[in-house]
Amino acid sequence: MTLDLHGVQEGFADLALESQGVFRGALEALSRPGKIVECRRAATALALALLDQDTRLWLSPRAKREAMTLRFHTGCPIVEDAATAEFLLVADPAELPELDSLACGTDEAPHHSATVILRVASLDGGEGGWKLSGPGIQGTARLRAAGLGGAFAEQWKRNGKRFPRGVDVFLCAGDRLCGLPRTTLLED
Repeated sequence: MTLDLHGVQEGFADLALESQGVFRGALEALSRPGKIVECRRAATALALALLDQDTRLWLSPRAKREAMTLRFHTGCPIVEDAATAEFLLVADPAELPELDSLACGTDEAPHHSATVILRVASLDGGEGGWKLSGPGIQGTARLRAAGLGGAFAEQWKRNGKRFPRGVDVFLCAGDRLCGLPRTTLLED
């Protein structure tokens, strides 16, 4: 019997070294919201570094083409219901489920919440975009994420009000990523 691996993309060349590097980048992005971290194939690399055989993943319609790659390299189970997922890989902001519908943990176990890896067209700091404040940000920071507008900002405000429960988000654009932990405040 032959195994058809057509469609499986390459993983890490050096699993231990590269996954550790991506994990450190993810920690840096979450601990300093608004900071853009360079990471080759950011969304895919995050998924490869953070998922394992015990981590339920939901894929948006346009991200489903990556199912075989992620299952092959991580062994993660793919779920059909976003509300049951621990991680979500979303190919486009238009495919993002309502944050309120995702696992948000409990007051006793807030870490039992979903983490969203969301691809956006571009990420930029500096002027314009949202003003970010909260833990890990000295004063304020600025962030522009193409394709995320007022609807996301409203969902994010509701998400923050559930603290310590809530969803965390990684925004990814090509080889760049930025973390938005649930404690980050967004203002226009």
